[in-house]
Amino acid sequence: MPVLAASLLNKTGEQIRLQKVPSLYDVRAMISILTGLGARVERDGEDLLLQTENVDCYHVPDALMREMRSSIFLMGPLLGRLGRARLCYPGGCAIGKRPINLHLDGLRALGAVIEEKDGYIEAQGRLRGGVVNLAYPSVGATENLILAAATAPGETIIRNAACEPEIVDLQKFLNILGAEVKGAGTPEIRIKGVPSLHGGSFSVFPDRIVAGTYLLAGAITGGCVTVEEVIPEHLEALLRLLDRAGASVKVEGSSVTVSAGRLKALPRVETNPYPGFPTDLQPPLVACLTLANGSSTVIEHVFKGRFHHVAELRKMGARITVHGNRAVISGVPALKGAVVTATDLRAGAALVLAALAARGESQILGVRHIERGYERLPEALRSLGARIYRVEGMEKEAIP
Repeated sequence: MPVLAASLLNKTGEQIRLQKVPSLYDVRAMISILTGLGARVERDGEDLLLQTENVDCYHVPDALMREMRSSIFLMGPLLGRLGRARLCYPGGCAIGKRPINLHLDGLRALGAVIEEKDGYIEAQGRLRGGVVNLAYPSVGATENLILAAATAPGETIIRNAACEPEIVDLQKFLNILGAEVKGAGTPEIRIKGVPSLHGGSFSVFPDRIVAGTYLLAGAITGGCVTVEEVIPEHLEALLRLLDRAGASVKVEGSSVTVSAGRLKALPRVETNPYPGFPTDLQPPLVACLTLANGSSTVIEHVFKGRFHHVAELRKMGARITVHGNRAVISGVPALKGAVVTATDLRAGAALVLAALAARGESQILGVRHIERGYERLPEALRSLGARIYRVEGMEKEAIP
């Protein structure tokens, strides 16, 4: 999402080619936003071709803005390019309070004048380099501020920056297009503003959360799954936990294999910013621990409302109690099929994993949440032996 948003900083007529871009719901929504702002976007197989020289609109359409949280990334590039941005509050997954004050305070530190009124955020002003001290190492705020500072005159320093691999990938992309960003992956990032970015070609790196979800699918079903073309270093926190739970983990080059029988409980798991265990893998891991031998405790430090999947897992026979940001999971011998609802992206992934291991048939509603971040999930799981299909209304897709 931030890479797509960054394309707005290219004022030249040069083309940007993004390689290996999945056809996700969120990607399609962002493309709709970009074209609505005046960009031209075409798909060439797995690649996207972007021309952004004619972008002159600073108001993001409300309906599209409310479709996804990632739309907030547009504020930085629009300010950097046009000196103005108007957006309604972003939508996305309902996983608890996710204030955007870190984004807004950081942009103010770079010279933006921001007014919040009647459900809209109005920002204007020519940005300049400055020092931003983030109160929390927010991934989204770090990315937005990098985008805003890329073309702001002078030097910008972001302290207490997020260190996630996605920040490093964004830096690589921006520098290919002519930006001067360094320090990504550390708590201090420095950006020297340039007048404009230009065209270029960039291959999007592997999604560590998707890779982790497939590995956990193998673990919960007692199977053996190999995920290829990944960056194993990005999965270390998950792989350590799987090893502690008794799974066999094998890393060979850019592939990871996980095989497991019944997992052992994990006495204490905590979500934390990278390199800690990622909050986005907490729901799928909780699904796995519902069948582990013993009692596990998962503590959620990032999003207070990230236990919506618990009520749905209970419908499938899971024994889970939640106390504030702490979930205690008592493993059961088996889950049972049920009708459940995906309330957000990662909760939906957790329910799919639980359904794979459950006895009987499960129906998962709200699959559009899942399609925001997983491309052709049923097809991928069927290739691993799952009996899964997607339903459009009352019609079932053909099963190969």
